[in-house]
Amino acid sequence: MTKPLQSGPGYLLRGLSLLNHPRIRWLVLGPILINLVLFILLTWLAIDQFTGLLNWLMEKIPSWLNFIAWLFWILLGGFLLLMYGYTFAIIGNILASPFYGPLAERAEEVITGVKLSNPMTKKEILVLAGQSVKRELIKLGYFLPRIIGILMLTIILSFIPIINLLAPVIAFLWGAWSLALQYIDYPADNNQTGFSELRERLRERRLVSISFGGSVLIATTIPVLNLFTMPASVIGATAFWLERMPPKPPET
Repeated sequence: MTKPLQSGPGYLLRGLSLLNHPRIRWLVLGPILINLVLFILLTWLAIDQFTGLLNWLMEKIPSWLNFIAWLFWILLGGFLLLMYGYTFAIIGNILASPFYGPLAERAEEVITGVKLSNPMTKKEILVLAGQSVKRELIKLGYFLPRIIGILMLTIILSFIPIINLLAPVIAFLWGAWSLALQYIDYPADNNQTGFSELRERLRERRLVSISFGGSVLIATTIPVLNLFTMPASVIGATAFWLERMPPKPPET
């Protein structure tokens, strides 16, 4: 087995490689179309707002630090780019969540070579889609207060010279952890694992979880690639679940 920090990005690459699989490709069209519309809107908003925000933040740098202003520019730009990618992922996941439960189930069949059930009826697909939306709201209840807390912390740190170098690191680590939870939850839900139990089990695999989520976060910041990253992440998370999260032995 590969080392955790090496294997995390490998799951995303595996998901990307399976996007065009004959049994999967039709299930990713919906998410990709949703991501395309979101990409156009969010990118337009980012270009319109980010330059002004960066200039405003740069004006807050003390004059005695002007000689390293370029470093602050890079760090702030990187931080805002991470926020763009994270926002793209969160909104895209909410909008496309009805597709991801069925996609995770189909990916599990393709990866294992085992048919999980008879073909689902339209009614069963709608039920599974509804369950995915409900689960998404549960995750949102977990993420939202923590997102606000992390955002407030990073804003406060951004006004403190030198210490503000930590802001992008904190934002990246939180984004990586939350996206790992976000995507691995789809196969977990299909396998009747509660969200709180999933969090406990992923804490035992923190390094590989963060490396997987981190690779997803970086991919969402790259134009065009981010259109395919989310469905690929669902597939990669399913492979993660199958290889890294074996069923717990029955209690005796």
